[in-house]
Amino acid sequence: MDYTKNRLLVEKGGRAVKKGEKRKQELLEIAYRMFLSDGYENTSVDAIIQQAGIAKGTYYYYFESKEQMLEDVIGMMIEAEVERARQVLAAPLEVPQKIVGIIASLRPTRKELPIEDALNRPENLLMHRKIRQQLLETIVPLLSQAVQEGVARGIFNCDHIAERVKMLMIVSDSLFDEGSFTADDIAVFIDMTEKLLGAASGSMGFIRDLIR
Repeated sequence: MDYTKNRLLVEKGGRAVKKGEKRKQELLEIAYRMFLSDGYENTSVDAIIQQAGIAKGTYYYYFESKEQMLEDVIGMMIEAEVERARQVLAAPLEVPQKIVGIIASLRPTRKELPIEDALNRPENLLMHRKIRQQLLETIVPLLSQAVQEGVARGIFNCDHIAERVKMLMIVSDSLFDEGSFTADDIAVFIDMTEKLLGAASGSMGFIRDLIR
């Protein structure tokens, strides 16, 4: 994945990113590649330091631990996902396609699953909750814009859009995150979504394919 656009945050006046910020970003990208190729558990701090060609003190200047580095790597992944979601939101697509595209954008790619698996380890439970909250705060405004567009086009009929979207995402996260759900669960969730957004019956059936 190319994080160039996301990491090159240029200040007004065309000045480049501070040297320290650039070095930290370089270390995150090295860790990202090593976590993908070798797995999080099999990647040691010493291996990262050797790959980066830095002193151990330099590493700990930027990161308190490997766990913090994992959290920052996932934050970098989320930044890239949000950029993709914004592109979907701005694209000339039908509202249902935008909703699907936004949600799909905010998921790790197949090759990033080793990093996602590390996040799901019991010892990283607190970090997992923090990241899930960050994702919720990220996705609600983007989906709210798509739903607002649907209201303007007569696809949805609802108010308090952000609150409704947040409720749907919380239910969705609780129900589908662990992967243990039935076809009836999906049917009820779709029915609830249609009623919550004021959509025509059957119009949100595309959610079934999205969940699968």
